[in-house]
Amino acid sequence: MLATWMRALGALGLAGSAAVHFILYWHGGYSEIAVVGPLFLVNGVAGVLIAVALLTWRHWLPALLTLGFGGVTLLAYLLSVTVGFYGVHDQFTSPYEYWGLITEAVCVLCGLVLLGQAFLSRRTRRSRDRTVPLGR
Repeated sequence: MLATWMRALGALGLAGSAAVHFILYWHGGYSEIAVVGPLFLVNGVAGVLIAVALLTWRHWLPALLTLGFGGVTLLAYLLSVTVGFYGVHDQFTSPYEYWGLITEAVCVLCGLVLLGQAFLSRRTRRSRDRTVPLGR
C-alpha cells in the first residue's frame, strides 16, 4: 500500500518538476540560453517519461530514475544558486524555484522509499527461499 502511494506521489513530483521546466523553457526565456535551455527541455520530457514508467512498471528501475532525476535536478539548481551553472545564476526568488525545489525533493524522498522497499522485499524473498523446512 505504501508503495502505491509513493509511486503516485513520486509521479506527481516528477510531473510538477517537468511542468516547471516546460513553463520556464517556453515562457520564461530559458529557450534562449545556450546549454541550460535545452537541458530544461530534456528535463521536462524526462520527468514525464519517468512518471509514466513509475506508474506503470512495478520494478526498482523507475524508482532509481526518480531518485536520480530529483537528485541531479536539485544539484544543478543548487549549483545555479551558489556558483552558477553554465552561466546561469538563480536567486531563489520566484514561485517556480520554490515549486521546483519542493517537487524535486519529493522525487528524492519517494525514490529512496521505493528503493528501500524493493531492497527489503528482495532480501526477504531471498531469505525465505533459502529456508529449509524442519523435519525433512
